[in-house]
Amino acid sequence: MTWPMVALNKVLRPSSDRIALVPDTSYKQITAKLWGKGLTLRGTVTGAEIAASYQNRVRAGQFVISKIDARHGAFGVVPSDLDGAVVSNDFPIFDVEPEHALTEYVSWVSRTDWFVALCKQASEGSTNRVRLKEARFLRQTIPLPSLPEQGRIVARLNTASAAVGRIQALRTEIGEDLASLVIRSNETYGAQPTQLADALVLDEDRVAVAPDTIYPQVGIRGFGGGLFRKGGVTAADTTYRHFNRLSAGQFVVSQVKGWEGAVAICDDESAGLFASPEYRTFRCNPAKLNPRYFAHLCRTSWFHAKLAPATRGQGARRERLRPEMLLAIKIPLPPVEVQDRLVPLFDRVATAAAKSGTSDLDHLLPAMLDDVFDAGVGA
Repeated sequence: MTWPMVALNKVLRPSSDRIALVPDTSYKQITAKLWGKGLTLRGTVTGAEIAASYQNRVRAGQFVISKIDARHGAFGVVPSDLDGAVVSNDFPIFDVEPEHALTEYVSWVSRTDWFVALCKQASEGSTNRVRLKEARFLRQTIPLPSLPEQGRIVARLNTASAAVGRIQALRTEIGEDLASLVIRSNETYGAQPTQLADALVLDEDRVAVAPDTIYPQVGIRGFGGGLFRKGGVTAADTTYRHFNRLSAGQFVVSQVKGWEGAVAICDDESAGLFASPEYRTFRCNPAKLNPRYFAHLCRTSWFHAKLAPATRGQGARRERLRPEMLLAIKIPLPPVEVQDRLVPLFDRVATAAAKSGTSDLDHLLPAMLDDVFDAGVGA
């Protein structure tokens, strides 16, 4: 059965509860995560700490959208714990029309890629001044089945979301157990305080950037998230004169974000790809450090905490973790033969964590959303 497409102005009604801020009263402030991840607490401040004298108060169940970042998926339904929070005029507020739509249905719709796309279509302006045009946004259409059908869709997606949440919690628990296991091993089994200068050697394969050549890039996620592949870059796309070509087993560090755990061991899939000169690469001394052992260790918050004090500079754009700072760090390391014996154990636990939530877990709900709504609009 194909669902009718209905303009958002039939589903969402603009709302305003403008209040004067009291200097010595505390207020919750809201921020909107990007890409349909919803609303969250930005912080709690007093009225005196807010530049404006007036703000708009929101209520649980209302839909709030960022004019500035709507095209990047910054919107969501106000959760109960943010009831009464305040937002600026850059965040239009809407009541969900109960005779037409369930609030949870609107919440699920707003998590789809095509809803983000319609917000992009409703935004206009120059590069740094793109704003959502509210009237244009409300003219956009969404699939809207009957209220009973909306209820069935919500129940189905809520059940799937709860199952995914349980799997993610299990994966997190196993991951935390693995981190504890790695840290304990690093402080026992005959571990000796070792300066990283004895375990790592700066090892860079610098490749000059040539015209008409594409250099596939890698990035590093923070907090031990590892390497990921990015698009290719040509000489026309960069001001760098060279890139660092990666090799399997190298320890890769982001000078800019290393302090927050943007470090990783290069695996076979990333070998041969390129990183900017802001990424420094090191070879593990085989007499002191097994790269596979170090791959597990450098994912832990324990190791990330060792990196933060070795960072120099002021402000997020100037902080740097330079090679000499990294190599001066001292950590306990068990003998390399012990590391060799521990790697298979760590690998098995890591595999169990991966199996507890497949690599496609993060894409499961978006895929279900596509299936549900594509079926309803006859796609």
